Amino acid sequence: MRTPIITLLLVFVTIAACRQDAPGNHPNQHARSRLNNKRLKTPPAIRILPLGKTRPGQAMQVERQLKAIFKDVAILPARPMPRNARSGYEPRWRADTLLVWMKAQIPASHVWIAVTREDISHTKGNDPDFGIMGLGLRPGNACVVSDARLKTNRTDGFPKIVLHELGHTAGLNHCPDKSCTMQDAEGKNATPQMKGFCKSCLETLQSKGWLL
Repeated sequence: MRTPIITLLLVFVTIAACRQDAPGNHPNQHARSRLNNKRLKTPPAIRILPLGKTRPGQAMQVERQLKAIFKDVAILPARPMPRNARSGYEPRWRADTLLVWMKAQIPASHVWIAVTREDISHTKGNDPDFGIMGLGLRPGNACVVSDARLKTNRTDGFPKIVLHELGHTAGLNHCPDKSCTMQDAEGKNATPQMKGFCKSCLETLQSKGWLL
């Protein structure tokens, strides 16, 4: 009678061991699932808004660039600058006011990026109308980019500013790496120094579904 009992015990031990090694019960399985879900996060739909006066082909240049990064990219019908965004220091337009105006119209799961050749500004420190090349909600669903201040390197530089502001909408802060696309330009044209996203910024964007 002892032999059958021993045999049964061995069977139970073997089954328990198999369950522990099964893929669905692996101690790292849940961690891998969370990581895969993070990597497979669906990126937002990107809509490019030609705003005010634009340069020929400006929106299409941005569209070509972003289609390599996002699955859903399209150009919206051009719109005039909203009158309430006009700066008191003409002919500038308030970037912060433009973002508020855009945000009120944007559907869920979309991010809009307005492109223009008109000068834009916002308040910075003691300067009530600081001229800038771009501004984005961080995190958020809207950003605006202008090439009015890009006197040189416009063809290569403008797409870098676009990615910089979209990085803000994804939640990125300014980066201390002076070769990173997310560096703080501090009011200057820093695009020649932008070599791409640094490792930390890149990993964050990839976790949000950017195809970089």
